[in-house]
Amino acid sequence: MKKQLTYIAAAFLFAGTISAQKIDLNAMPKPGPTPAINIAKPKTFQLSNGLTVMVVENNKLPRVSASLSMDRAPYNEGTVTGVSEIMAEQFENGTTNMSKDDFNKKVDYLGANLNFSSNGASANSLSKYFPQVLGLMADAIINPKFSADEIQNSKERAIEGLKSDEKNASSIAGKVSNALMYGKNTSRGEFETVESINKIQLADVQNTYKKYYAPDNAYLVIVGDVKFDQVKPLIEKAFNGWKKANTPITPLEPAANVAKTEINVVDVPSAVQSVVSLNNLNTLKMKDANYFPATIANYILGGGGEARLFMNLREKNGFTYGAYSNMSSSKYSPQFSASASVRNEVTDKAVKEFMNELNAISTVKPEELENAKAKLKGSFIMSLEQPATIARFALNQKVQDLPADFYTNYLKSIDKVTAADVSNAVKATILPNQSRIFIAGKASDISEGLEKLGYPVKYFDKEANPVAKPTVQKVDAGVTVASIADKYINAIGGKANLAKITSYTTNASMSMQGQTIDFKITKAQGGKESTTVTMMGNVMQKQVFDGKTGYSEQMGKKVDMKPEQIAEKLKNTELFEELGFAKSANYTLGGIEKIGGEDSYVVKGGDTTYYYSVKTGLKTGETRTVKAQGQTMTIPTTFSDYKDVSGVKMPYSISVNQMGMDMTMTVKSYEVNQAKDSDFK
Repeated sequence: MKKQLTYIAAAFLFAGTISAQKIDLNAMPKPGPTPAINIAKPKTFQLSNGLTVMVVENNKLPRVSASLSMDRAPYNEGTVTGVSEIMAEQFENGTTNMSKDDFNKKVDYLGANLNFSSNGASANSLSKYFPQVLGLMADAIINPKFSADEIQNSKERAIEGLKSDEKNASSIAGKVSNALMYGKNTSRGEFETVESINKIQLADVQNTYKKYYAPDNAYLVIVGDVKFDQVKPLIEKAFNGWKKANTPITPLEPAANVAKTEINVVDVPSAVQSVVSLNNLNTLKMKDANYFPATIANYILGGGGEARLFMNLREKNGFTYGAYSNMSSSKYSPQFSASASVRNEVTDKAVKEFMNELNAISTVKPEELENAKAKLKGSFIMSLEQPATIARFALNQKVQDLPADFYTNYLKSIDKVTAADVSNAVKATILPNQSRIFIAGKASDISEGLEKLGYPVKYFDKEANPVAKPTVQKVDAGVTVASIADKYINAIGGKANLAKITSYTTNASMSMQGQTIDFKITKAQGGKESTTVTMMGNVMQKQVFDGKTGYSEQMGKKVDMKPEQIAEKLKNTELFEELGFAKSANYTLGGIEKIGGEDSYVVKGGDTTYYYSVKTGLKTGETRTVKAQGQTMTIPTTFSDYKDVSGVKMPYSISVNQMGMDMTMTVKSYEVNQAKDSDFK
């Protein structure tokens, strides 16, 4: 009761203070004084095999985390690039002492998380189970069970992933931009291919493990509810058997920025958005005097939703959903980058705005500087609540050779930064005149605009090899929109068979993040259409058009169609759209593009572009432009695996790319002439 009265008294005191003062509710509160930071220092020891162990005791929660990492420069994998990732997957396949099933059952039984990578491992569990979890972690690392069968399974998964990334502009951008910056045959620039994965054999995995997965220059950080005197002998017993590799350190291959900013383009014909990234190499290290000023400069430029890039490219111009930058002080690959995914038609404008912002960041306003300092300090203080943060600090201090008071003085170091410091740091780390402007996108749509920006434009293929500028294939003089439509209609069954169909329903499903999503799409003559999306029996989304009006419904919220949406629907009310192509001037012939690997004629109609195989006449895809939340978004769909349904060929595989993610719907069945008026209510 006394405690409650204290709260009540404090509330009245606060209310009295408010009534006695005039407060501007729109003014941002002034930050308080910078607090003193006390960070637990780890107790450290080293095993005879070179493994350095750091233990931070923290008994706030009955949990312990362990993080193993290797301070190792990147190494060239050559013809078997990808072998280190294949190796890392094998650590979860049991050990020479325990089968795969027994190993994973034991981890699950202990309620632990245990993960492995090519450069280390991590584990966390309740403190009472930690000794057992530590033993499992060490057993997997020291006594891995490499088998040809499991390696083959990993290779097949890797190849499947590579194939799914072949059309993904973001994946292409990541690998090719690195290859161009560092050299495609270097440790930092090489990338996996189907050929390199296929070449990996058991001996390659074993050799990589022996040479590079070793305790030499490795660090094990333990944070949580442990006692140093108790955990030290456990670690010594678990990891003393891990043998040194004594592998010589190979110097990193030299890399340099371009002498003058240039644009590098990789043609991704299926891309409806361009992935734009601006990159330059630098030498920034965490212990450098420029580190904090450069960090602040990056935050102001592209650190979040209130940064300059975001406010310009998204809020002001609506080019993208988000634009950000990153200042990496990695020990082996420090660099600056800024990136966004933008609509094809504004790619050149987006590049121009990127460069404007990079050139302007050397000057910051006082309010920007103070806001950045406050946000970075707040983020730092909040991060101290996480044990993983303390582990990262301890590791950084060793690996980055930081002064002992680096983190205890972190907030003070931010406070000391001036606008002049930011300007000086920018000159050394953000180099708009020596950057690669890398773009993965549809060259036929973006090249003309990019070549007018004044920078040299060079073209590369998806393997980072230089190529000539892609050219648009010309359409034969006799080809028209009507002839393309007729060829398609004949290819799927002919007008007579199409006339027999008054409606059809597509029942399909797709898997996303382990969940199955079901689709029921019903179409009928007169432009009627109904789409229902369900998951686990629950309706997630519904869209209906009855030929005159319609609505969409999501999570119980119903929104009527806008007049412009209805007008777009009424432009072509044929059940098979191609039957209406010849009746309207809304459709125009484009060029020839590759869709799903096939040369396809392009037919443009309003907000939709259609693609038809030059060889077979079948529809290979379509691209629809929609507006959502004030942003314009283009959604591409590809069609394949056509099969006969009541005399008409229909696609049984439908892939949709949204927000850079490929989602494939597998059609389970088609229902013909079963639709009722109630389906469109």
